[in-house]
Amino acid sequence: MPDEPSPEPPTDCRPAPGPHRVAVLALDGAIPFELGIPHRVFGRPRDAEGRPLYEVVTCSVRPPGPVRTDADFAIQVEHGPEALATADTVIVPASRELEPVFEQGVLPAEPAAAFALVRPGTRLASICTGVYVLAAAGLLDGRRATTHWAHARRFQELFPTVDVDADVLFIDDGDVLTSAGVAAGIDLCLHMVRRDHGTAVANDVARTMVVPPHRDGGQAQYIARPVPDPQQSSTTAARAWALTHLHEPIQLRDMADQESMSVRTFTRRFREEAGVSPGQWLTRQRVERARHLLETTGLSVDQVAARSGFGTAQSMRQHLQAALGVTPTSYRRTFRAGGGARLEVTGSR
Repeated sequence: MPDEPSPEPPTDCRPAPGPHRVAVLALDGAIPFELGIPHRVFGRPRDAEGRPLYEVVTCSVRPPGPVRTDADFAIQVEHGPEALATADTVIVPASRELEPVFEQGVLPAEPAAAFALVRPGTRLASICTGVYVLAAAGLLDGRRATTHWAHARRFQELFPTVDVDADVLFIDDGDVLTSAGVAAGIDLCLHMVRRDHGTAVANDVARTMVVPPHRDGGQAQYIARPVPDPQQSSTTAARAWALTHLHEPIQLRDMADQESMSVRTFTRRFREEAGVSPGQWLTRQRVERARHLLETTGLSVDQVAARSGFGTAQSMRQHLQAALGVTPTSYRRTFRAGGGARLEVTGSR
């Protein structure tokens, strides 16, 4: 990718001045936990003057009023579908009461009319089975998407034109993002904050919520499997050791030695616990280290590459390009220019 600034968006799609407006669509049968995730994540970030970076509103497909949840209470929603027309980002959490979508892949009249109000160029996201709504609206045809692993097969049957990946926690496909179940919605929202304003802002939100700023692995690690022998060692110590030695060459044998395991046993245990191979995990940690250094220091690209363990600037450039879709220089320019610039991320595992 050329190391040039991203083109300006068309004038008619440019958000109005002020905080980025996030509209959360509350559908009947909404799951309260998932409905509240965007408010909790996007309600925290502030700029250098303490002004909110986001404005979050909850809306319904009907005029303001009560919306049923899957709990023993309803919620009072103060905004109707017209809020979708003013949103920069629209998020659709899961709902338990959309039988036409879940059974036939057809969007009922009220949600369909609501989605017709969304402006072209608006960023769209779903949490868990909210992805069914995006797909039924025809917004995922020919695109990658994910959902909760237990619903992935049915989702693929209903929407064969969608490229479903049931192993990841979330997928960033540019202007459409989808996540797996429940807590993966937190991962997705933190990712959007990181994409909009950088790692430091997203990490601050994560610390406040007492959650990890980035979870390793995919959904495979959460699918029920036979309970492991409690006497078996974990790979936690090896990961902790690796994080303090990222700037050095790290071999698989080095990590296995931290747990006194054979390479074969360590590799198997690591994948069971982290959901990815040791090599994939190391690359991700080095990308995150490079992002942090590019955002928070004046180190040269060569120095960042060395301290992140990539060895050379060319190697780091290739890995950032693969993970983020941008060069190190472009990434630094985006997130050291006061934040808020949009960074297009091609995908996430």
